Amino acid sequence: MSKVSVKPEVLSWARQRAGLAIEVLLSSFPNYEVWERGKASPTLKQLEKLAKKTLTPLGCFFLPEPPEDRLPIPDFRSVQDQVVRPLSPNLLETVQTMLRRQAWMREYLIEQGEEPLAFVAAAVLSEDPNQLAPRIREALGLSEDWANQAGTWTQALDRLRGAIENARILTAFNGVVGNNTHRKLNVEEFRGFVLVDEYAPLIFVNSADAKAAQMFTLAHELAHLWLGKGGVFNLRQLQPADNDVELFCNHVAAEFLVPANAFLAHWRNAKTWGSPSFKTLARHFKVSPLVTARRALDLTLIDKKEFLEFYRRYMEEEREKSSEQSDGGDFYATQNARVGRRFAEAVIRAAKEGRILYRDAYQLTGLSDKTFHEFAKKLGVEC
Repeated sequence: MSKVSVKPEVLSWARQRAGLAIEVLLSSFPNYEVWERGKASPTLKQLEKLAKKTLTPLGCFFLPEPPEDRLPIPDFRSVQDQVVRPLSPNLLETVQTMLRRQAWMREYLIEQGEEPLAFVAAAVLSEDPNQLAPRIREALGLSEDWANQAGTWTQALDRLRGAIENARILTAFNGVVGNNTHRKLNVEEFRGFVLVDEYAPLIFVNSADAKAAQMFTLAHELAHLWLGKGGVFNLRQLQPADNDVELFCNHVAAEFLVPANAFLAHWRNAKTWGSPSFKTLARHFKVSPLVTARRALDLTLIDKKEFLEFYRRYMEEEREKSSEQSDGGDFYATQNARVGRRFAEAVIRAAKEGRILYRDAYQLTGLSDKTFHEFAKKLGVEC
């Protein structure tokens, strides 16, 4: 079979973009290393197999140089001006999927006669973040001590997500691409992103991240919506990128979850116990201990070294707990998080009313015929 000429730099780009080492590809392509060195070429059949393995469109291999992947939304994934590269196909596909869902939901809501959401882009960078946080809580129907009404901080996270969906903000929590458990989303690449729209704003949280960090990510994304500035971000160690938007959103998120005045009062009590206990403070405010430690850092009650040391220890504990838990779970409960209840109910009703084909409904939700109808039944929306 004839060989296909492929630029070595294109092969290298495809491999690195997929996050694969040369050694990994050698098991399927014994001659891969010499292909990437330009000393030999693959056949078309081998190239098709390589395209599937690296999640690369086949046509890209015929380009004279590697294409530049670009996110369709702003990229805030930098710490000290170091931007995460290259963009993975998993991130790109996830963003594109959420954009399609948002576009459909926007059209659906307009047809239903819904009005634009007044809070989207209602804030500006020049205002006081401490004043914006209570406005966001009010818009979501939450009091300052809303979290205290929950039994645990994980229950508080569920309550916050419910309030966000009730405010007509779409949410999606997923740690894989669609339902493909072989394509895990990399937390080191991104923690979440926001798609701004006055009818159907959407917040995506990478649920591969520790649950302890997800609430802060969610609050951070809310601040983005109020500013009207969408984008993808990382928040490594709960630290934002060094730009005005990210710093502002982090400040708002911290005040939203743990008001400074209340925290300072409880911190003084914690000091009388001999040393501050982030876990004890977390139980009071119904946030993760990471958030209380981050709040102490914001208020200069501890230094960055102390925070990072606590962060490291806590994440090690969380990883150990996670490794002891089984990978099981309720598939349909998982879909409720991955698809989002508000979006799922809208698609199911539209399909039931004949406004869209069931085939399109399956594609929008990422479900098959059988699982779509069973999911509808679980949500109490019969098809």
